[in-house]
Amino acid sequence: TGDNIEPDKGMEKTSKERETVKLSCTYSSSNDLYWYRQYERSKPEFLVHTYGGAKEVKVSDIDPRFSVKVEKRENIHVDLNISPAAVSDSALYYCALQPTVTGNTSALYKNLLH
Repeated sequence: TGDNIEPDKGMEKTSKERETVKLSCTYSSSNDLYWYRQYERSKPEFLVHTYGGAKEVKVSDIDPRFSVKVEKRENIHVDLNISPAAVSDSALYYCALQPTVTGNTSALYKNLLH
């Protein structure tokens, strides 16, 4: 069987400015997980790399408002937190396992901020 990865609690998040937004992804392997953000008509940009389900995390220097929490349970649960949220955070957010080439579009978040 292949690795299983899925976003938690629906695929679209709506928030107000200055609130905390939590995007969560759960997966069932020891592979590395990545978070990317993609603005409309732009290429995806790297946000976060977690190493093999370990608590070791590399967060990009894009924005200090981004933080990550990793929990190992039956599966590995990774939260991407944005606080405080801004209108400029409206984008598609991808969680992807290494290798990151996949046809699994269920691992997408659409984040709409008002």
